Amino acid sequence: MPTFTALTTLTGKDNAEKLGDAMETLIPEPTGVGVFEIEDGSGIWEIGGYFTEAPDEAGLALLAVAFGAKEFAVSELPDTDWVAKVKRELTPVQAGRFFVYGSHDADQVPEDSEPLLIEAAMAFGTGHHGTTLGCLRALDRLIEGGFHGRNVADIGCGTAVLAMAAARVWPETVLASDIDQVAVDVAEANVKANALEGRVICLEAAGFGHPDLTAQAPFDLVFANILKAPLVMLAPDMGQNIAPNGHAILSGILNEQADDVVAAYDAAGFDVMHREEIGEWTTLTLTRRT
Repeated sequence: MPTFTALTTLTGKDNAEKLGDAMETLIPEPTGVGVFEIEDGSGIWEIGGYFTEAPDEAGLALLAVAFGAKEFAVSELPDTDWVAKVKRELTPVQAGRFFVYGSHDADQVPEDSEPLLIEAAMAFGTGHHGTTLGCLRALDRLIEGGFHGRNVADIGCGTAVLAMAAARVWPETVLASDIDQVAVDVAEANVKANALEGRVICLEAAGFGHPDLTAQAPFDLVFANILKAPLVMLAPDMGQNIAPNGHAILSGILNEQADDVVAAYDAAGFDVMHREEIGEWTTLTLTRRT
């Protein structure tokens, strides 16, 4: 079955969301519509729709004019089995003691590793992305330095790979939260696939906004592999919810954005313990001042 995409950009969240809603009324209907902010400080939003039939280009042109967007770029995607493609192209990843793999590579898990199974259909969060890899390396460094996480949370957990990594090495229960229920469902599926039910508890929450997170704070380690803007917004809450001498491992930060994140967390009471660049992404390990 062919798949078509229709993509455009415009300035401003409100218009972007309204355009996304308007796209849902097109005939033929899109199978999905996404509205995303481009994280470069420009204020530009990308709006995209997926179709199983060629979209109404005249209707798209009218919507672009009505909402002040650029002309839609319409493309037909090749008929590709994307999961099979990911399985062929994604090889296992070693990050210190952690070994992230798909079920198709189960025979390659080293005996002395901490294995983390993430299925190929959930490619972001497999460890191949520089942000996830950086966070796993940061965790491994803390462990090598003698740190033991007794109260750990993963904010914006996605696949929950970071929460599961903590649960692999420490016996305590780890809380994993995400603002999106679909991500929470993915996290729960991964937790089950790794036989960590009851060890990693998945919650739907924005930031620390869940009673279970409030009850368990202050934490001695918090992961947040999200994006610069929400990381900066979270800085004061991190300061309130991480214990003195506790750590934050942050990523989803472009290298040129790292200084801004460091400044926000310095104001919230954190010092930089380690900073690593992997490709275009920076991972920060921070320590809360006493």
